[in-house]
Amino acid sequence: MPRITVARTSADATVAVDRIACDGRGLCAALLPERIGLDEWGYPVVDPRPLDRGTALEAVRICPVRALYLREEAAAPDARAKAASSGR
Repeated sequence: MPRITVARTSADATVAVDRIACDGRGLCAALLPERIGLDEWGYPVVDPRPLDRGTALEAVRICPVRALYLREEAAAPDARAKAASSGR
């Protein structure tokens, strides 16, 4: 089974699971084993650490029942304050 290989991007995102939509096929865990494991019933357990946006988008795209979704990481409070003070 092919693993996800996507060009790196600078933005980070977190993959999350819609537990109602998921039917426990396990494809996401097979393609992204370093971030998604399976519980005893075969449903995904997602590592909450952010990963690059391209990889996250590919994982979401591959889910056959569209149970994975992207949670954008908010900029850290210090980064927001710095951007505001610099006029960005």
